Amino acid sequence: MSRWPGKYVIGLTGNIATGKSVVRKMLEHLGAYGIDADALSHRAMAKGAPGYSLVIKTFGEWILDEEDQIDRSKLAKIVFSDSEALERLEAIIYPLVTHAVDLLIRRAKQKLVVIEAINLLESELAAGCDSFWVVDSPNELQISRLMHKREMTEAAARQRIEAQSPQALKLRAANVVIKNSGSFENTWEQVQDAWAKLPKPEEPLLPAPPALRPGELRVRRGTPRDAELIGEFITRITQGKRRMDRHDVMAAFGEKAFFMIERDGKVAGIAGWQVENLVTRIDELYFEKDLSLEQAIPALMDAVETASVELQSEASLLFLPPYLAKHTLAWRDAGYRPQTVQGLGVRAWQEAAVESMPRGATLFFKRLREDRILRPL
Repeated sequence: MSRWPGKYVIGLTGNIATGKSVVRKMLEHLGAYGIDADALSHRAMAKGAPGYSLVIKTFGEWILDEEDQIDRSKLAKIVFSDSEALERLEAIIYPLVTHAVDLLIRRAKQKLVVIEAINLLESELAAGCDSFWVVDSPNELQISRLMHKREMTEAAARQRIEAQSPQALKLRAANVVIKNSGSFENTWEQVQDAWAKLPKPEEPLLPAPPALRPGELRVRRGTPRDAELIGEFITRITQGKRRMDRHDVMAAFGEKAFFMIERDGKVAGIAGWQVENLVTRIDELYFEKDLSLEQAIPALMDAVETASVELQSEASLLFLPPYLAKHTLAWRDAGYRPQTVQGLGVRAWQEAAVESMPRGATLFFKRLREDRILRPL
């Protein structure tokens, strides 16, 4: 019997910087529920989380930063230069991550689930997967990505890659191999082709949406097919300050999703958002100048939050440019309050804010659920 009855689980793996997260996002666009097991491992050792004291006891208090959080860069220097140290860390973290993944899958509404993890094949989670997808990229491209995106030196990037199990072992176990060395669109085509061959649960037929009255707003989720429309709208609304063509938007779909407000058959507003590590991040908002924000904001936020709750997000972080941040009452009516990064309290939420906040933006916050995965003990 399947570990997760009623679910079809894709195990998504591949070595560092091959592009696993991009492929996971693509699968989410197609309807899967995605889990980043590597991000959960970071949560497992956050201050107050179940693995925190065990990691400190094993590796010493010198790995703590000035806020008594575990400094992952210090820890990485130990474990990626000593295989025994890495095994000791994994023995602490893996059971906690396995428990968290199990809980997320059991309460997910989606029937298709994808678990992203570098060491998936070596973990207990592998036994519950129905198929294994491996993302593959040339070694030199991996190094280039690590140097560019994570600001690693070439030596550090090579050390990180060499510390992992050989990519060849993952490829031998693969049911599907995604080559991620070209354009986003090339990778997207491979994912769509593999997705089309998966067993799909029967979806109930939904009634057609009611006809809209003139001027009435409708919010729908954008798809890669809308890439040209989204790019044209953003370019026009920003008066060319942010030019986006179809290829730019397709590349953006590798990191985020879009919700679109439509009015009288035309795009009137767009939100760019993502859920990573169970935290919603809304970092792009564009509206027609004549659009009533008192109508648009609740409609758009309701759509984003509904989708976020389906992805089991714990909190929503909203990053507003000055001209939108001044509409405080409209955001308050939608449940959002201004907040500081430090005031968020939860480490994972703070890290999400630091990673995603655009320059000059104001942070607004709304909690979406009270219970948290890997909550403090």
